[in-house]
Amino acid sequence: MSEYMQLSLALCRIGIYTCFRALCCKGPPPPRPEYDVVCIGLTGAGKTSLLSRLCSENSDDIGPTTGFNIKAVPFPNAILNVKELGGADNIKKYWCRYYQGSQGVVFVLDSASSNEDLEVARNELHSALQHPQLCTLPFLILANHQDNRAARTPNQIKKYFELEPLARGKRWILEGSSTNNLEAVKESFAQFINLLEDKDTEPARI
Repeated sequence: MSEYMQLSLALCRIGIYTCFRALCCKGPPPPRPEYDVVCIGLTGAGKTSLLSRLCSENSDDIGPTTGFNIKAVPFPNAILNVKELGGADNIKKYWCRYYQGSQGVVFVLDSASSNEDLEVARNELHSALQHPQLCTLPFLILANHQDNRAARTPNQIKKYFELEPLARGKRWILEGSSTNNLEAVKESFAQFINLLEDKDTEPARI
């Protein structure tokens, strides 16, 4: 057998072996990282509805959360184990008991709420941003119900909540949200996951 034929057969065997490994020995994809996140906000802010939509669950006829719910919310590059805490007055005072172990915070507020409720939400966010167990964590702040005509814009929320001086030096994102625009909500969470991964991510455009 000529050297040319021997070389051709060798190259052919290498090609077949390479294809076999690519098809049969690829193995499962690496597991997605998981992060433990606490989700807080007043009753009616829309926490449960947003999380249910992200999990492709039916969000109709959802009532206020009593106590807390836990959901594993899947994203292409991570899974968020979200502990959603109820926002009623008799539950808020116990929020801090559930902060331990959190790697990030999702704060949802009703951007169309009354001035009185918005002030309460402002105080709760300030408390969370300064809490010893949360102050070093990344925050995703969602100004929800942007589909409501009375909704305040993220810029108005940013100014009213005095986020620039209060959260200076912290890792945070402020975005508008609505269950009617789930793609925008997913994009907000994608930016949040970047912060959880300690990537160099700029605050959201507001």
